[in-house]
Amino acid sequence: MREIFSKCLLNTAKKNKNFIVLTGDHGYGIFNEFKKQFINAGVAEQNMIGVAAGLSRTGFIPLVYGLSSFIPVRVYEQIKLDVAHDNLKVIFIGDGAGLVYSYLGTSHQSIEDIACLRALPNLNIFSPADNYEMKYCFDKAIKVNGPSYIRIGKSDLSQIHNNKISQIKNNQLLKVQSKKNLVMAIIATGSMVVKALEISRFFNCSVFSAPNLKPIDEKQIFKLSSKYRYLVTLEEHSIYGGLGSIIREITSKSALSKVLSIGIEDKFTDKCGSYDYTLDSIGLSNSNITMKIKKFINNSKV
Repeated sequence: MREIFSKCLLNTAKKNKNFIVLTGDHGYGIFNEFKKQFINAGVAEQNMIGVAAGLSRTGFIPLVYGLSSFIPVRVYEQIKLDVAHDNLKVIFIGDGAGLVYSYLGTSHQSIEDIACLRALPNLNIFSPADNYEMKYCFDKAIKVNGPSYIRIGKSDLSQIHNNKISQIKNNQLLKVQSKKNLVMAIIATGSMVVKALEISRFFNCSVFSAPNLKPIDEKQIFKLSSKYRYLVTLEEHSIYGGLGSIIREITSKSALSKVLSIGIEDKFTDKCGSYDYTLDSIGLSNSNITMKIKKFINNSKV
């Protein structure tokens, strides 16, 4: 995903001289092709947001890149007051979202970024699952008026789509697997879409990807809640404030389907290790997720 992101940056910079990239000492491999339209703000992320806001006010289109534990979490107040409050066009990239930097511990893991930013008015939130969704999210962030956040998780997972994604009507979910089974459907976002497809084999169910988190098409969610008996959400994010909360908030108005939110429980990781090891320890391995879904369905039948 980082490779296609780098290409998007370069192509946009060639087409638009007002496009400018800012980073706080991160992502040098991504910016190897940049010689102009690039600012390394150093280890001063909060100041960098103010610089981006100033550039936006003077006609530039700034893109701010950083690890998601820094962008947006460390600079939340600056995003709120300097950018979102005045609805300025600034694109924020949070790389390494979720548990990607598992071996660096809690300080570099980002499990709360969606929840934080959802509370800010004017801000669009995107969570791509593969290269095609990354291109779609980037292009949309360039077009929208106002600030956007693109959440990039694990980048070396399988491709979800086979073709370029055209414009998605009304910020809808993408159906990535269709099954006739109307008992259950899985709605996943980012890195968890791959896991959703793997797990769906046990349940023979449809799978949807959610690259658009804010705004999201509520009418489509209503239709899904009336179509399926169970909706399971899957995300590499806290179970509070993320995709699961979004779906629950919408479906609670209809109370048609039961929703199971699977993500990171209310705890920090207490051990460091590989990405797969950390997913397993936090309850997001395929076996753990499958067990949670089976338990949820069995308990719902009682």
